[in-house]
Amino acid sequence: MSAPDVQNNPLLNQGELPDFTKITAEHVVPAVREALRLGKENLARLEQVTDPTWNNFVLPLREISRRIDRVWGAVNHLMGVKNSDALRSAHETVQPEMVEFQLQISQSRALYNGWQKLQAKADTELTTPARARIVAAALRDAKLAGVALEGDAQKRFNEIQRDLASLSTRFSNAVLDATKAFQLLLKTADEVAGLPESWRAIAAQTAAANGHTDANTNSGPWLVTLDFPSYHPFLQHAQNRALREQVYRATATRAGGRGAGGVQPASATDGKTGHSSEKWNNWPLIDEILKLRREEAQILGYKNFAEVSLAGKMAPDVAKIREMLVNLAKVARPQAKAEIAALATFAKEQGLNDELQLWDVAFYSERRREALYNYTDEELRPYFPLPKVLDGMFALAEKLFAVKIRKSTENVPLWHNDVQFFDVLADGNKIASFYLDPYARSGEKRGGAWMDVCRQRESTAQQTILPVAYLVCNGTPPVLNQVEGPRPSLMTFSEVETLFHEFGHGLQHMLTRVDEYEASGISNVEWDAVELPSQFMENWVFERSVIDQISGHYQTGELLPQALFEKIVAAKNYMAGSQMLRQLYFSLIDIELHEKYDGSQQVVDIQKAIAADYTVIAQLPDDAFLCSFTHIFAGGYAAGYYSYKWAEVLSADAFAAFEEAGLANEKALHELGRRYRDTVLALGGSRHPLEIYREFRGRDATIDALLRHNGMKPAA
Repeated sequence: MSAPDVQNNPLLNQGELPDFTKITAEHVVPAVREALRLGKENLARLEQVTDPTWNNFVLPLREISRRIDRVWGAVNHLMGVKNSDALRSAHETVQPEMVEFQLQISQSRALYNGWQKLQAKADTELTTPARARIVAAALRDAKLAGVALEGDAQKRFNEIQRDLASLSTRFSNAVLDATKAFQLLLKTADEVAGLPESWRAIAAQTAAANGHTDANTNSGPWLVTLDFPSYHPFLQHAQNRALREQVYRATATRAGGRGAGGVQPASATDGKTGHSSEKWNNWPLIDEILKLRREEAQILGYKNFAEVSLAGKMAPDVAKIREMLVNLAKVARPQAKAEIAALATFAKEQGLNDELQLWDVAFYSERRREALYNYTDEELRPYFPLPKVLDGMFALAEKLFAVKIRKSTENVPLWHNDVQFFDVLADGNKIASFYLDPYARSGEKRGGAWMDVCRQRESTAQQTILPVAYLVCNGTPPVLNQVEGPRPSLMTFSEVETLFHEFGHGLQHMLTRVDEYEASGISNVEWDAVELPSQFMENWVFERSVIDQISGHYQTGELLPQALFEKIVAAKNYMAGSQMLRQLYFSLIDIELHEKYDGSQQVVDIQKAIAADYTVIAQLPDDAFLCSFTHIFAGGYAAGYYSYKWAEVLSADAFAAFEEAGLANEKALHELGRRYRDTVLALGGSRHPLEIYREFRGRDATIDALLRHNGMKPAA
């Protein structure tokens, strides 16, 4: 690569922040290869260090990691928010090279010996808990990366790592493609009967963006997609049962090819959409991923991949996880069965002359909730415009954690016009920043919501690098109403909860006080503790004082009426047993697959066996939810999905501390908020999360608060 190319490549010369207005797919391959070239040169020099110290060993290794993290991190971020064929191709070209270099570092015997020598100098070199944790984690991770392997074992292990990286990318891309491919165009009033005006406005806007330029809210046509803000409200409100079934089957069989066991799904080909589910088939990829993970574990000396996953987590073993899941299921299962029975009775009273089916659950759940609590999600939307929710959420952070959040005055390059950039201030000084990408974008942005790292906090002799986060959601976008004109994003209450969740992740990344790159923010935090700050923040949306800050009718500014708020609180635990059982189902199948699957049985048979005990209504014969379960097959949650429940126990117990102190007690809130910030949020990966939690709470967490928050009592 020539010098001018290096100088002009925006991925290599990012400055304080990436310039997303300049980065294109053609920059990816040369930038990654140049970063790898420099990394290999520096690694070769570092492997010659015979007397390692923090300054001559850790800091140069950090420099290698930082350069790679910045280049590859920006590429992976764009894969999530601005995906394209050209970007995919570039990513696929250099991903094997990236995996190979990461293995070269993690399997370097010279580096491993250096870490061991450094650990032996704990008294002089590991002068803080953070440094001691960093070295211990480096040694552990090196072992898990195969540093002790030799010959054919190491060769095979490395082949597996390259294959798993490729398979995960293919899995994620298939989900994105299958999501993008499904388009159901609706043209008649009967087809959209029951659907709220807000949904029809977005569906018409989507239709217009896909070539139906005459589309409008009232007369259509309207386009249904598999993006969450489109299909989920459709299942909740569409009166046309046949169309609900079609959309449900499309979601349940997404990326499932011909379906489980080669059975052709009923929805495989649809004349209206031209969508064929055969084209994207993740079943073979799941099988291959699980087999490779098991082989990897056995090469390392473990029985299964679940043991490998838990080696770096809080949970001591699989038995402890199963104990938690089973104990929660003892409470959730009978409640879920009672909820579905009540829903079936209600549906018959409403005129359903058939058994309650899976595509009926969301629809009649919404109707029954409206009947029980006398409000609809659509009544809430006008009170939660995104700008007002952001202002209130930031005000809560200021009250609890003594920080101010302001839209940045700098001209920061963004990857899309929807994106906003904010600064976080403490005592008048900027301590962090974050991007917010709030809306769903069909075709280029993957589903779900997440927080990711753009910049990691780090203090050097020359400067302190401030943390920067990506907060990404897939919420309801603004619409152009034919009568009113532009209308802001009006959020569902669940979208508000999701925003608070990701903001909680962002707070742990941004409010860290750890100066060591490898342990600041969420780095080096055990995976089953990382959801604590995010789930903790969700609790606040059910407090009246917070509602007064985040609500304001988009036309009048009126706060959410007390009557509506009381209904939200009353409905908080509506179908709570069903929701908890669903999460336990996901968690258990993840553990089961990664502990017991060895290729001698079919994945779908394991899924069906667990579903028989953890679902109330039987799944479709061709159900393929695993084929879009990106958390465990294309994310970091393999044998770790239980983390949501594990951390939810912690987060509920943490919020209970604020409840015990009195949520109306401003002095107590300030004191507890500071203690929470100074422990859970500030200490990151510098100490073990149980130790940090005990410092905040004064004891270990129990499941009591979680059950109470869900309206449940411990099993007898």
